[in-house]
Amino acid sequence: MAQDTTLNDAHAEHEHHELPTVFGFWVYLMTDCIIFGSLFAVFAVLHDQFNGGPTGKELFEISGLALETALLLISSITYGFGMIAAHKGQIKSVQMWLGLTFLLGLGFVFLEVREFAGMIAEGAGPDRSAFLSAFFTLVSTHGLHVSCGLVWIITLIVQLSGVSAISERMMNKLTMLSLFWHFLDIVWICVFTYVYLASMI
Repeated sequence: MAQDTTLNDAHAEHEHHELPTVFGFWVYLMTDCIIFGSLFAVFAVLHDQFNGGPTGKELFEISGLALETALLLISSITYGFGMIAAHKGQIKSVQMWLGLTFLLGLGFVFLEVREFAGMIAEGAGPDRSAFLSAFFTLVSTHGLHVSCGLVWIITLIVQLSGVSAISERMMNKLTMLSLFWHFLDIVWICVFTYVYLASMI
């Protein structure tokens, strides 16, 4: 009886420790919303300040943007399959889906870096106009977040290699990364719609 009470107390203490961690991550996401909201506001003010430089209609190509968007959106689907596998306790499947998510995210970052390099080579760098400064700041901030997510994915894949079962703590890590990754998808949809498409119209 005493042993059961001790185990229950330990479990309750563990839950009490984990719940603030997830709550704290929600708070972090809210601060990220403020950051991106501020960057979108800056872009809204400067979106027509070209200073004689190229406009979005002259710079952006819908085909490349569609591919970037497809890669990131599909990566959310693969991560969702990874979470389903995690709830079933299938560690190898989780690692496989995380690895696939990583490759899709890496492809997205590669295409974005190539886009930036091409624009800079054409003289359309962030120092060319206020429009381009706001564009590079907003889009590269999102790209930096995706890159951090890729590091996080690799970290979890490595950590999963050394376990025989998915603990509650590991599930919380996977859940927080899921929140982060889907959040970046939502931000990208806003970037794609408001920054790219609106600039091309």
